[in-house]
Amino acid sequence: MEGVSLHRRGTGSLPPTSRSRETTTRADRERLNLIGQSEVFLRTVERIERLAACDATTLIEGETGTGKEVAARAIHYLSRRREFPFIPVHCGALPDSLLEAELFGYEKGAFTDAKERRAGLITEADGGTLFLDEVEAMSPRAQVVLLRFLQDQSYRAVGGRTLRRADVRIIAATNAELPELVARGEFRQDLWFRLHVLQLSLPPLRERDGDPVFLARHFIARNAASHGRPPKRLHPDSVAWLERHSWPGNVRELETLILREFLLGDGNEIRIREAPVWPTPRSTIRAALPAPPSLSVETDDLCFEPTRLAAEADDVRFEPTFRNAKAIAVANFEQRYLRQLLAKTGGNISRAARLAHKDRSALNKLVRKYGIVCEDFRRARAPRDGAPKKRVARGG
Repeated sequence: MEGVSLHRRGTGSLPPTSRSRETTTRADRERLNLIGQSEVFLRTVERIERLAACDATTLIEGETGTGKEVAARAIHYLSRRREFPFIPVHCGALPDSLLEAELFGYEKGAFTDAKERRAGLITEADGGTLFLDEVEAMSPRAQVVLLRFLQDQSYRAVGGRTLRRADVRIIAATNAELPELVARGEFRQDLWFRLHVLQLSLPPLRERDGDPVFLARHFIARNAASHGRPPKRLHPDSVAWLERHSWPGNVRELETLILREFLLGDGNEIRIREAPVWPTPRSTIRAALPAPPSLSVETDDLCFEPTRLAAEADDVRFEPTFRNAKAIAVANFEQRYLRQLLAKTGGNISRAARLAHKDRSALNKLVRKYGIVCEDFRRARAPRDGAPKKRVARGG
């Protein structure tokens, strides 16, 4: 138990703002790392300011790389809780065996390795904000524990007898469609209701007109200052490329790209000649894939037909770069493999993981990546009305 660290302790590097007005200036936004000038971005900042004035549980939704933790920190540092800690927690890193101990703390002697009393994350965040990142990654048991705490914010430390009450604001974030997970039985509906009191949707970078170039210049200036190098300018070709790129990785992708080009590029110009290689986003994969095959559970083995798959690949839109074409081909294979695997197991993820010799959580994450619904395979496996049932022979 000792030495386990599932989050970044402390309040982080973001300095609290001393402003108490309802509106923020550009300097305020930069201090809070809210960088942008597009209309949709400025509307998002206004929404953040309104949420900061409301001391209630908040759910932040947005694609990967859109800055959900940045938005959560801004809400915290613009709120009345700004002088108290902001504690981020990655929900996927909370194992069930350590869940209560990490959240609620434990008393000395509560278990074998409990050599001394230790405060939990909720105690550390007292008076401030507890940020739950990737809340969709919580196990069913973790969801129950969090739901129980959210009801009245009371808890007991592991091995303790005293019922304590916390004063924390909960901000959760997700890049998944929680209503879809609720419909599939993968996320508790009552927990979703508790988290969805206030809501913030972050726009993807491709919808922030003019912000890719604005952000790129901001990152160039920041890199020049942090690395002690003279600033560079964007070549006109790079400006045009930044404006037309689809940004599947959003701001995180842009930040990484500019850092690499700043450090490795020659001369005093940044010139991006071709798109960097990134994993193909799910929406692009779905658009490029042929229609999934009909479900079948007749076969006892997993069979693949390379000739048929190669023929169907001709229907997939052509990708000029080898790596992008390869990414789509791999996604095509993964989806078909998963569908045949789940058809064989009747949608049973645990059995499918054993057959595939793959970790159950990793396989489940892959299934969710492609939006495959296990319940479809369970219904396909179930005997139809009027179908004769197999007779079980009994010994004499």
